[in-house]
Amino acid sequence: MQKFILSVTVQNNAGVLARVSSLFGRRGYNIDSLTVSATNDPCVSRMSIIVQGDEVILEQIIKQLDKLEEVMRVDHIEEHDSVCSELVFVKLHAQSPSTRDDIRQLCSLYEGRIVDSTEDELIVELANVPSRIDAFLDVISNFEIVEMSRSGVTAIRR
Repeated sequence: MQKFILSVTVQNNAGVLARVSSLFGRRGYNIDSLTVSATNDPCVSRMSIIVQGDEVILEQIIKQLDKLEEVMRVDHIEEHDSVCSELVFVKLHAQSPSTRDDIRQLCSLYEGRIVDSTEDELIVELANVPSRIDAFLDVISNFEIVEMSRSGVTAIRR
């Protein structure tokens, strides 16, 4: 299974998000990440959607999205052909000084930063491309993750 980033330009109408997301649910496709925001035109919004599947599933999703009346355009975006970013906050259990130091080193390596700390926990912020965030999360999985929140991808073609 591969992850695909879709950039979907839609009319900024009430209910369009529900119609797009229900399309995925009705066909049994899972949405890994979904962000929606207005564009420079207040009548148009852009959805950045990450889905998993193969080329056949990707083709079917694009065809189904194109059939929706409010969808203006669907683009499959590759990380290397676009500017994309995602934000993640990770709260880690970190009581010992050595654990805190290890987390600081990983933050430095992955260009993350510690945005909050208590005696027992650190909160790390990282904004990067999705594959880099996935790699960071794999590395820190050796630590005790208390809580995590990902924003979803925002992407635009170069």
